[in-house]
Amino acid sequence: MKLDPRRDKITLADLQACAAGGRRFAMLTAYDFAMASQAQAAGVPVLLVGDSLGSVLLGQESTRGVPLDLIVTLAEAVRRGAPQVYLVGDMPYVAMQGGRDSILAAARRFRDEARCDAVKLETGRADADSVAALHADGFTVIAHLGLCPQQVETRAELRAQARDAEAIRILVADCSEMVARGADMILLEAVPNEAASAVVAAVDVPVIGCGAGPACHGHVVVTHDMLGIGDGRPPRFVPVLASVGRDIEAAMATYVEQIGDGTYPGPEHVYGMRKAATPS
Repeated sequence: MKLDPRRDKITLADLQACAAGGRRFAMLTAYDFAMASQAQAAGVPVLLVGDSLGSVLLGQESTRGVPLDLIVTLAEAVRRGAPQVYLVGDMPYVAMQGGRDSILAAARRFRDEARCDAVKLETGRADADSVAALHADGFTVIAHLGLCPQQVETRAELRAQARDAEAIRILVADCSEMVARGADMILLEAVPNEAASAVVAAVDVPVIGCGAGPACHGHVVVTHDMLGIGDGRPPRFVPVLASVGRDIEAAMATYVEQIGDGTYPGPEHVYGMRKAATPS
């Protein structure tokens, strides 16, 4: 059965069934009510309120500066726009730096304030205890491995990972450890398909790829990249399916011209006066 948030509330069991049945599912980023509403209307089953908003919305060089208050507030907006999707909150760098108690507190905010279904955190072996603590506290956990953007300070430092046999062996071991400690899903970013295939074969949970090849059960990209919004060149793995940014720019230029030449506001844009009452 196809996942359809227009008809049903998407659950972890649905995603697990997809993975077990060899069916792929889509995931996109969303940071506001309007985009979330459109995503649900389009049938996107999973949305991620990603810390990529640091680059996409705030123009920062890395994802490290994303405030917890901001990402939780935006997750609330996304949930209002897409009540049926499986919603994932992305653990920001500031929460990760505070250790286990900080991570648990942030996860509670994603769950209680934004009604997220799961939390995602960039992980390595050093974070295994945090994954276990989240699992013990009842959270659904997505462990993000491969390229972890929070580990770098500029976009120029973003590099594909696990590109040789030894690196793949380590990645598989790390993913297996995360699942053993309670991770319900794995997200792999910027790794070869060979690496993703090895992880899929080694774990019994859904594996989501972000530039990780066709072996993954699900796939996620930044929505703004896919829609052609923004002036940066998207990563090679992103399917650019629209040129919305050009349309927005053209519309804004037309607006400027219409105000300049006096065609806006026209009669159809102006409120009229009430008619005076006729004396009896």
